[in-house]
Amino acid sequence: MTRTAAAATRGLLVAATVAALAGCGPAGQGAATDAAAPPTPAAANAPARRGNAATPTEAAANGLIPRIVRRVEPSMVTVQLRDGTGSGVIWSADGIVVTNDHVVASGGPIQVAFADGSKAPARVVATDPRSDLAVLRADRHGLPAAAFAEALPQVGELAIAIGSPLGFENTVTAGIVSGLGRSIPGSGPSLVDLIQTDAPISPGNSGGALVDADGKVIGVNVGYIPPQARAVSIGFAIPAPRVVDVVRQLLADGTVDYAYVGVRYQPITPDIAQRFNLPASSGILVTEVVAGSPAAKAGLKPGDIVVKAGDRAVAGPEDLTLALRDSKPGDRRTLEVLRGGKRERVSVTLGEAPAGG
Repeated sequence: MTRTAAAATRGLLVAATVAALAGCGPAGQGAATDAAAPPTPAAANAPARRGNAATPTEAAANGLIPRIVRRVEPSMVTVQLRDGTGSGVIWSADGIVVTNDHVVASGGPIQVAFADGSKAPARVVATDPRSDLAVLRADRHGLPAAAFAEALPQVGELAIAIGSPLGFENTVTAGIVSGLGRSIPGSGPSLVDLIQTDAPISPGNSGGALVDADGKVIGVNVGYIPPQARAVSIGFAIPAPRVVDVVRQLLADGTVDYAYVGVRYQPITPDIAQRFNLPASSGILVTEVVAGSPAAKAGLKPGDIVVKAGDRAVAGPEDLTLALRDSKPGDRRTLEVLRGGKRERVSVTLGEAPAGG
């Protein structure tokens, strides 16, 4: 159950992704989709954490993985909808469950199946398409809440994915953390700064947990590169620090704060730079400045090429997203632009992203 969500977060255009969201199974087969806009701050600057160095083979041989699964499985659920299933993680004992927005985006009745085989109806409390996260409330109390990691894992750490791929409930796959700070190719300023893993992820795994050797949730599984793209075991999860930040905001008032610039742009590639004789081979070319936006008030103009945001070089949309991730409405940020062949610095007072955009 993947969905097309065209969102222009912070006034930026979002390109179609070649990856597949690991949505509901068996109905959803992970079709390519327009991704939602950027997630909230938190994970980008989180410190790397120390973890168990056991490989999946070693962990299985010494019984570590079975012990981890026995401990965390009660905190994992299957999210059942009319046309498929997804996965979820128990957030709190009073029935709060975290999953992906694209899992529940189609609407309709929702039922949560627990690891002990029992089921309970659930409703959507709040969603945030930008981060592709949703909060549900199941009609159940006294649930075993999962423990979420406070920091990022290390590359090479054990990573165990638990979910319901293609409707097979309580499925466990294992691998390692393959990379950090990943962006799903073609997603533009949306699914960025993700955890990459080679633990197999399939349709139906969305919203499920990626856990470490300590049994803590290090990420919420969100997508994968399908075999049609010549990929083998390339999956992605939203880092736990970001999940925690978004969920807390959703539970507080149903919304997540995002900083807003107010430009639309075209990513620059060497081919585009050569074709249009642009003075830079990377960066983002401003194609439109939204009237009345922070960008307009700061004097940004169509034709400007943004090459730096704060201390971060901007080679593409993901860089601008990451540079602004820890920003809030009202913060001032300096953008460096190429204008008429000269470098200029523009100070922007960030606004609040308009609802749905």
